[in-house]
Amino acid sequence: MDAANLAYMANQIARNFAVQGDEAAISATAQHFIDFWDPRMKAAIVASDCAALSPIARAAVKLLGTRHDQVN
Repeated sequence: MDAANLAYMANQIARNFAVQGDEAAISATAQHFIDFWDPRMKAAIVASDCAALSPIARAAVKLLGTRHDQVN
């Protein structure tokens, strides 16, 4: 899966959680990545340029990147 598709999906997920407020949405989006994305998808989004991501998705990817044990 290419970076553009991953960014699109990450933004959709973040948008769905946005009603919870930024902090909760960031946490929920990162948890969704952990629970439902395969290791290759997680590694690719963490390694990608985050310019195409919404602020919530970008923060969730940054949070995911700090959880090295959750990326693989």
